[in-house]
Amino acid sequence: MAGAALGAGPGVLVLQLLWGLALLLCLALSRAAGRARFAVVLVTLGAAVLSAALLLFPREDERPATAAADEIVDTFFIGRFILLAVMSLVLLGCLFLLLLYHLMEPVYAKPLHSS
Repeated sequence: MAGAALGAGPGVLVLQLLWGLALLLCLALSRAAGRARFAVVLVTLGAAVLSAALLLFPREDERPATAAADEIVDTFFIGRFILLAVMSLVLLGCLFLLLLYHLMEPVYAKPLHSS
């Protein structure tokens, strides 16, 4: 693939750059005072419209080139599956600990003053 960087094509990189700049601009505008703060909505809508235009832009020739019968083999499937399983177990453990130590924290009654 010509022009690929980090395994992603140029279109993905352009979309990442677009949304990164939109996020930075939204963060800068959220600190503004007055009506400038509401420009965040326009920035988000503009980024969405540009993304839609870039996604609808034709990427290749309409006639696909004849592809060779190359078989794509995912050699990292087992490693990714194990990583997903471990991360799922860690997430469940963290949620269990959150349940125990934060949500089920005992609330002790204060003694009433009798006079």
